[in-house]
Amino acid sequence: MKEKQEKFDFTSIGKRVLTIESAAIARLKDQLDNNFDIACQLCLDCSGKVIVMGMGKSGHIADKLAATLASTGTPSFFVHPGEASHGDLGMISRSDVVVALSNSGKTEEIVSLLPILKNMGIKIIAMTGDSNSKIATASDVHIDVGVEEEACPMNLSPTASTTAALAMGDAIAVALLEKRGFSVEDFAKSHPGGSIGKKLLLLVKDIMHTDKQIPIVFQDQKLAQGLIEMSEKALGMTAVINETGELVGIFTDGDLRRTLEANVDIQTTLMKEVMTQNCITVTPNFLAVKAVEIIQDNKITSLVVIQENKIVGALNIHDLFRAGVM
Repeated sequence: MKEKQEKFDFTSIGKRVLTIESAAIARLKDQLDNNFDIACQLCLDCSGKVIVMGMGKSGHIADKLAATLASTGTPSFFVHPGEASHGDLGMISRSDVVVALSNSGKTEEIVSLLPILKNMGIKIIAMTGDSNSKIATASDVHIDVGVEEEACPMNLSPTASTTAALAMGDAIAVALLEKRGFSVEDFAKSHPGGSIGKKLLLLVKDIMHTDKQIPIVFQDQKLAQGLIEMSEKALGMTAVINETGELVGIFTDGDLRRTLEANVDIQTTLMKEVMTQNCITVTPNFLAVKAVEIIQDNKITSLVVIQENKIVGALNIHDLFRAGVM
């Protein structure tokens, strides 16, 4: 009969790893010194791009740092140090700054590039775990990201060290972001496909219904005609205009319910007798996210879009949902 295997305690190991890695990040605060300020200023003064490089696991962290910098206002890209010596060095110009990541500070692919980079007059920022290493001593400024131990039980696999480098990279990116005054609007412009970009860049004119899609009736038309227009255009309302085409009111599903409860004759009642006057409107260049606020604050479901008091569009809550701003 087979012996029952003991349950492996994955949770305890997970907690140990998180404890080690959180301690590694906590130590970074005590390791920060004036070199951090110098490194940030070098990036800020860079008239070219911030080139980030690293091999292996450090390379993955370097790639992420380059992406974070680029998306937060600091032009940056990743260069693989192994490929740099085979042609990609041409991607780096004299106006650039290089950030080199290496836990040991001895990565040969980076070490071999240092003389070339220095001859080009390029400033080098090193992020290593050894301030006496070749990369650290050859750089213009060194940021210590050393850790006491890796989370790996053999103290071999880059775990806590890569987490520390990642956190330090984020610290640099955020420090530069704040110094540049990088705004939410700036972030949206570099993330047009994301939810923030949609919320801050999408305008009412981008999602509104136009031309024959707009439900419109004249104020002297019968309520029955207004109901037909509402039904055909399916926006839950119809705009009401006067003889010169100016907006004078709106008739919504809510108005319809109140009208039916009052037993109004739809064949004899005029639209101007049951419409809501002084309706809330927006302009085509109004931010869609602001339109959401108006709809929510006023507990309504539709908006008429006007320009010079002429109707140019219409939208409802479903349009905003489909656009991803609600």
